[in-house]
Amino acid sequence: MYAKLMSASVLGVDGFLVEVEVDISNGLPMFDIVGLPDSAVREAKERVRVAIRNSGANFPLQRITTNLAPADIKKEGSIFDLAIALGVMMASGQAEIKEFSQYLIVGELALDGSLRPLSGVLPMVMAAKERGLKKVLLPLKNATEAELVSGMEVIPVETLQQAMLYFKGEWEPMPIHTEDTLDSLVPLLDLADVQGQTHVKRAMEVAAAGSHNLLLIGPPGSGKTMLARRISTILPNMDTQESLEVTKICSIAGLIQDRGKLIAERPFRSPHHTISQAGLVGGGAIPKPGEVSLAHRGVLFLDELPEFSKSSLEVLRQPLEDREVTLGRARAVLTFPAEFVLVGSMNPCPCGYFGYDQDRPCTCNAQQVQRYRAKISGPLLDRIDLHVEVPRVDFGTLSNKTTNESSEIVRQRVNQARKIQNERFSKSVTLCNSTMTPSEIRKYCELDPSSLELLRQSFDALGLSARAHDRILKVARTIADLAGKVNIEVAHIAEAIQYRTLDRKFWE
Repeated sequence: MYAKLMSASVLGVDGFLVEVEVDISNGLPMFDIVGLPDSAVREAKERVRVAIRNSGANFPLQRITTNLAPADIKKEGSIFDLAIALGVMMASGQAEIKEFSQYLIVGELALDGSLRPLSGVLPMVMAAKERGLKKVLLPLKNATEAELVSGMEVIPVETLQQAMLYFKGEWEPMPIHTEDTLDSLVPLLDLADVQGQTHVKRAMEVAAAGSHNLLLIGPPGSGKTMLARRISTILPNMDTQESLEVTKICSIAGLIQDRGKLIAERPFRSPHHTISQAGLVGGGAIPKPGEVSLAHRGVLFLDELPEFSKSSLEVLRQPLEDREVTLGRARAVLTFPAEFVLVGSMNPCPCGYFGYDQDRPCTCNAQQVQRYRAKISGPLLDRIDLHVEVPRVDFGTLSNKTTNESSEIVRQRVNQARKIQNERFSKSVTLCNSTMTPSEIRKYCELDPSSLELLRQSFDALGLSARAHDRILKVARTIADLAGKVNIEVAHIAEAIQYRTLDRKFWE
């Protein structure tokens, strides 16, 4: 006998449906799985066999062939266990699933017949809805995540036996209670916590308003890390579409089990400097999103930038330019989104005090300083829009009781600047000033003669590249937006240029 059910898997950050076909015929007892399965899928034979027996059903001692279609895409993981087991039950006449074409069935089986939670449920359920499926049968611990997709009836089960009883009409799942779709925001950090560093806070505001990359350079204890961890508090709140994108990526990475709400807070990722290239940009035998994708729509903070391996830093160049990561595999090219703000911090030298502290002179020689800074290549530095010095804060500033500007006040100005950009790029795929195309730069970044002359002088004096020239114009456009100005003025271009002066101070 023959049975067919619908399951799903994940390719990149998107789900795709998989037809699970089961045929049982006379012959020597045999259980084959075809359709380009990996080792985890092939091992499903033993899990399914034992789980069926331990659920009180009979495993047929006949020739069983299971096909996972489409056959040209490799099937990975234990997602298909439940669908294969129910397919075997249907084909052997022990179960009947009416309207089986309306069901998405996913779940990993334990040997006792219980179901284990999965990663990537959200994109799989979204793919099922797009294909017209109406119901999803899945492990109980994934139910709240599946409920995020409106219009799908979620049937949570804890065991294979419950699934069989459900299709016989002898068991009904308990209703799932979900609250607000968006998770509530509980801000724990605030820019008001930071004393002094007014010019750094201004640079952070510009970076947040235009989604520009930022590099903080200063001695130990100057507040670089403290400031960087607060940049996400001044970024605009995510809309529903952005929250859905972030939640999908976290679902694939297995970070949102038992969470029944869309992620509302901007991601903030701060990987250790020992991270590998695959950990940073994604990859692996079963490709998973890396830190740049987990920081999508948020902030990627690289503390002590020169401590990262040079090869790891260089792989950031493509994501910073293209806002996505492309991984080539034998049978597919996978694309992970990587629309993030890069914030890096570093000391000026290995000891940390070069040119900053008269009381603690630098103990590094010229070769050590040069070797330390050489880890940050010119092409990578070119892709960082704002370079800001973070000097040590004096005692008087630290002991000042004056109330500082809160993150919420700064965010209001950032929101207003983003609103201007949304109107400007309403008919374009561009999201904000940092991602403007060359034609958009020419259209929206026109300079008056005075501003043009100032930019020309700086271009020659600092030896800037064509990419740095364009990034200065993008930053100037953001500064003008924050000021509510239609045209870029001399003051705006001057401020944008000063954020590039470290090109010469530190890397000559």
